[in-house]
Amino acid sequence: MKSNPRTLLRACWSPLVNHAAQVYAAGPELADALRVCASMSRQGMASTIGYWNRQGEQPRQVADIYLAALDALSREGLDCYLSIKAWSLGFADDLLAEVLGHGKRGGIGIHFDSRGPETADQTFSLISALLPRSPQLSCTIPGRWRRSLRDADVAVELGLGVRVVKGEWGDLDEPDDLDLRAGFLALVDRLAGRARHVAVATHDPALAREALRRLHDARTPCSLELLFGFPVRPGLRVARAAGVPVRLYVPYGQAGLPYQLTQARQDPRVCWWFCRDLLLGPSFRLPGAGLAPFSRPFNR
Repeated sequence: MKSNPRTLLRACWSPLVNHAAQVYAAGPELADALRVCASMSRQGMASTIGYWNRQGEQPRQVADIYLAALDALSREGLDCYLSIKAWSLGFADDLLAEVLGHGKRGGIGIHFDSRGPETADQTFSLISALLPRSPQLSCTIPGRWRRSLRDADVAVELGLGVRVVKGEWGDLDEPDDLDLRAGFLALVDRLAGRARHVAVATHDPALAREALRRLHDARTPCSLELLFGFPVRPGLRVARAAGVPVRLYVPYGQAGLPYQLTQARQDPRVCWWFCRDLLLGPSFRLPGAGLAPFSRPFNR
């Protein structure tokens, strides 16, 4: 029986991609993320954890993982909230209500991550319906979407905290010359003086500095949020100068590459990033901190 060449190639290729992606998650288990968070806490840094689910996992399975994470955070007493993905729960209001209720009982804040613009309406509808069950809610809004300023108004009206990011998934009709920094700052301006709290989520020091300045000028509570696996020292210097706290986003579970290998033809650096991650793997992190010393291609 002949083997299908594509199947054989995929079987050889997938383990390599999975190995390279390990740089971008604390590990496969909740304990891995908690270990990083505890280490950061000893250094005076708050955190948030987020489970990256595997393809094919059922919404009930993901909900149970979120519940276990909330229990652990309540026991550990860390300054840490849980980031969840509504689409991984199938946008099921009963599962989301269960997770939010669990968080409220344990005193743990819950954050709604973003995906593409097509998921935003469902996410905000669920938040609006479930908000009375858990007042400690926040959400991510990418600056690159056409709808982002309207979403900012909704978040302000609901009293949500907002994490501002550049965004990985764009509008289908967005311009090729889209200025991600300009969109980021426009969103910051929309939230300044109005939002309950704004987390500036970027590893771009100049962008972080300007965003925090605008929020400070508007007397808006704010912080800097950094992503596990990326360099943190420049961001820490910016936060220290601005006098704002820093929080580290720590993913665990199924790691994913923060760049598309199909982009290699347009950007040869992708091949370099992949080879670097493949060779160094988890050892790429600084000892005890889970933080990489080199720059990353991710839109942060």
